[in-house]
Amino acid sequence: MGLLILFLVTCAALPLASSDPNDEACLTHLSQSLMDPLKNLQNWTKSTFSNPCSGFTSYLPGATCNNGRIYKLSLTNLSLQGSISPFLSNCTNLQSLDLSSNSISGPIPQDLQYLVNLAVLNLSSNRLEGEIPPQLTLCAYLNVIDLHDNLLTGQIPQQLGLLARLSAFDVSYNKLSGPIPASLGNRSGNLPRFNATSFEGNKGLYGYPFPPRKSEGLSVLAIVGIGLGSGLASLVLSFTGVCIWLKITEQKMAAEEGKISQLMPDY
Repeated sequence: MGLLILFLVTCAALPLASSDPNDEACLTHLSQSLMDPLKNLQNWTKSTFSNPCSGFTSYLPGATCNNGRIYKLSLTNLSLQGSISPFLSNCTNLQSLDLSSNSISGPIPQDLQYLVNLAVLNLSSNRLEGEIPPQLTLCAYLNVIDLHDNLLTGQIPQQLGLLARLSAFDVSYNKLSGPIPASLGNRSGNLPRFNATSFEGNKGLYGYPFPPRKSEGLSVLAIVGIGLGSGLASLVLSFTGVCIWLKITEQKMAAEEGKISQLMPDY
């Protein structure tokens, strides 16, 4: 009995397990960069950030724990505003990040490249701006990239086609431009190929798997039309020139005949 009491006292004297300091910094900065007008994240407080997990149990709404570390964040459809903190990269054990269907703006942080265990990245249906960071290629385990329905600009980084595990890719309905990388639209070997629905809604994008642009076909017709028009114009000008020359020649001949008739004596 005495040993049991001693054991309980010893356990009570031990400090409570604290979270990984990287996870704490990640959560703290993320909460500061996001605005929560509907108060869906009321439990996201500094005291909780210091100990968000207990084994596989999470004390934060939208967070999933694995062995005391945050390994999944799913904050979807919560009317969140603000921006994505680059300190999110401190959650080094994160395997899935889903911030879809909110009103988050600003750029996609390049620092996400340090989430080396990330497999799922879903930032769709927000108001994200700027270019897609090519550094995402360093997240070698990525198999889902969903960025559709944002305001992203620039070209699609060709490097993303190097992600051998990538099986789902969607950048539709943004403001992207330039050629679709063959490494994504026309992948070789057994790598999944992404059809036109992954790229639609971007007026500036072109190339396979899109059909040839109508503007290209029109330009060919325009070239042919210009050629035919130029030939016809040359023919008309040539014909007009000949007519004028004949008219002038006829007038000269008539004038010469008049001179000759005046010089000839009358009999």
